[in-house]
Amino acid sequence: MKPLPRAAAAHVLVIDDDLDLLRLLSMRLHARGFRVSTATSAEEGLARIAVEPPQLVVSDIRLPGLDGLALFDEIRATRPTLPVILLTAHGTIPDAVQATSRGVFGYLTKPFDSKRLLEKIEQALQLSPLGGNGHEDGTGEAWREDIVFRSSRMAELLEEARVVAASDASVLIRGESGTGKEVLARAIHRASRRARAPFVAINCGAIPEPLLESELFGHVRGAFTGAAKAHAGLFQSADGGTLFLDEIGDMPPALQVKLLRVLQERAVRPVGATRAEPVDVRVLSATHRDLEAAMTEGQFREDLYYRLDVVTLTLPRLDERREDIPLLANSFVQQLAKKYGKPIAGIAPEALEALAVAAWPGNVRQLYNVVEQSCALATTPLIPLTLIQRALRVPALEAMTYAEAKQRFERNYLVQILKLTDGNVADAARLADRNRTEFYRLLQKYELTPAMFRSAPGSSGLAER
Repeated sequence: MKPLPRAAAAHVLVIDDDLDLLRLLSMRLHARGFRVSTATSAEEGLARIAVEPPQLVVSDIRLPGLDGLALFDEIRATRPTLPVILLTAHGTIPDAVQATSRGVFGYLTKPFDSKRLLEKIEQALQLSPLGGNGHEDGTGEAWREDIVFRSSRMAELLEEARVVAASDASVLIRGESGTGKEVLARAIHRASRRARAPFVAINCGAIPEPLLESELFGHVRGAFTGAAKAHAGLFQSADGGTLFLDEIGDMPPALQVKLLRVLQERAVRPVGATRAEPVDVRVLSATHRDLEAAMTEGQFREDLYYRLDVVTLTLPRLDERREDIPLLANSFVQQLAKKYGKPIAGIAPEALEALAVAAWPGNVRQLYNVVEQSCALATTPLIPLTLIQRALRVPALEAMTYAEAKQRFERNYLVQILKLTDGNVADAARLADRNRTEFYRLLQKYELTPAMFRSAPGSSGLAER
């Protein structure tokens, strides 16, 4: 077997409490071109999976603490698409066979043949959502290049998205407004066999009901007043590709019936037409509404719901993936620096910290808006905390020592009183109830001069006495 290409190297986690065997497995997998991480217990393995999910787990079935079967159960509960291969001694073969029936990809008995192990790993990686060599066109992970993340929550979601992308199953993407539902839909399209065909998106709540039917299904010439020529609908435009129906929960009930018929018959009848036209379209939909409640209230058809919700993917709120905020913010800075033609290198550390702890009711869309406003106003290479606080519409709170607060008050007080007296030190000292010598000392301390505050020639201000 030849080593894997560097760009295609898969990440394999090997778990075994036998250090010699662990070292031997690591060497063989490294030689094959895999990226290998190791753990000596199930607990350590679960921690490594949480930090950086691998594409495959190879584990001994007998481990200290949690055994390999308990490890598999834990992995299956949180990462159902992550393949697991168990290594077993002869005495635990029945357990391994039972595990296989529960979903373990496979098992090998010790001592095992290295070639057989590598073959088993290759087979498992073909089914792994992040495995294999990526697209058939060699784009690797380019399908999700627009999704910036480091959180395990997003890693799990994208594992599922990659798996479902390989099929033609309808997907319902749930999530609050601004979480990036269309971005995920585009990623699923790019990871699918339809990637070279059109991706067409429509917001079902943004188009008036009288126009929505024509937009979706098209119309023939003369179908209604103003229909001077035939118009192809979005289903026809997306033929061979993917149609994304955003805010599907806002679709009027009358159109829900017609959409259901299209999904059932895989054919579209334009408004005013007498015959239906076959279409080959995969439908992805999204909503921030509670469709179950809408069905109970009679606002959404149950039969349509089950057509659309073959697989559900739920995007987390931004405050549920806070570890992604610095990555997202800096990614947006790079995009926006080009847009505004500014040499902005990034965001100051204290400003990133403020972003990380802020409330985000508008999710990723709000974060982009905050970063864009800050980039538009930035005059320095690093975006400072003050601009971030301004964009967040929060007061700029600072922790100051008593001495710092006193100095700031004195400076501001001197500036105000000298403005009031047009730079007349005698009048300012009298109003401050200080003698002129002491007042001059304060001015010198803060590098203030009376000339800064004198009125322009011709004004009525008093000269310094």
